[in-house]
Amino acid sequence: MIKPNAWFEEFQKNVSELIAKSPAADIERNVKAFMGQAFNKMDLVTREEFDVQADMLSRAQLRIEALEQQLHALETRVAALESPEKPN
Repeated sequence: MIKPNAWFEEFQKNVSELIAKSPAADIERNVKAFMGQAFNKMDLVTREEFDVQADMLSRAQLRIEALEQQLHALETRVAALESPEKPN
């Protein structure tokens, strides 16, 4: 499967070649501007940005799990201290 960036680059290359062979040189600038605006409206992120955010989320989830375990251990200790001792 072609990567999205490679696909866009190939598409742009094909459009550029088509326009270079035509008398309408203004069309290339208009197509590039239109595509740039369309991609900006899509609010896309780069793969690097996505990978950084995914890594941060993974680390946050691990930290949350560790904190949940610590909280559970503390709750167990508090419950044990608060419960009345059974006489022997």
